[in-house]
Amino acid sequence: MLVHGTPSWSYLWRNVAPELAREFTVYALDLPGYGDSPAPADGVASIATHATVLVELLEEWGLEEPAVAGHDIGGAIVLRAHLLHERRFRRLALIDAVVLAPWVTPTTRHIQANLDVYRTMPNHIFEQITAAHLRTAVRRDFDPEAFAAYQGRWQGVDGQAAYLQKVAHFEEQDTREFEPLLGSIGVPVLVLWGAEDAWLDPSLAHRVGDLIPGSEVRLIPGAGHFSLEDAPAEIRQALLHFFRA
Repeated sequence: MLVHGTPSWSYLWRNVAPELAREFTVYALDLPGYGDSPAPADGVASIATHATVLVELLEEWGLEEPAVAGHDIGGAIVLRAHLLHERRFRRLALIDAVVLAPWVTPTTRHIQANLDVYRTMPNHIFEQITAAHLRTAVRRDFDPEAFAAYQGRWQGVDGQAAYLQKVAHFEEQDTREFEPLLGSIGVPVLVLWGAEDAWLDPSLAHRVGDLIPGSEVRLIPGAGHFSLEDAPAEIRQALLHFFRA
């Protein structure tokens, strides 16, 4: 089961899922309000909401104890499902994952504090701001097609509204609730992190690893926060090796 983060969608796994599918049945979703999934009916696109949706999907698909990987807030979502909803997983991979507060970036904090300004901002200016922020997610330049696939989901007036809707519901309490339980994780955990992550400092990888008993921590050289864009082959091989065990 592959769970993307923000501001991405299931496209993130395009260089990983096909190889995994040679050996495993692979499931991926677009979180509510991302990709091709509509926003929640109540508009609350929070980590807590996404975790509930994930648990319901696993029940719907009949997945009793899958191996899972979560990137960015996808990491927080699978941890909430495991630790707070008591959903069993066979193995857990956390990739540049939102785990320990504080994790909201300065750019996002500014948007949260000035939502009315950003909601009334001319769309062409808003798009320049979000595009500039997205470019900092990688160490290398984005492939133009990949950049368009991510940024395109937040373009136009509707995209602007959707982007701000998700940002409005980033709440660090959603991770603080499971932080005290990290030491109780009893399944194998792999922590993968871009060594040049500009959104979540790479030192967090070792902090997370220290809190989860027996976890393996690996920094990916030359990779930023979207390590699956900067180093897809390294992430792919790490996940294949981890899930095979």
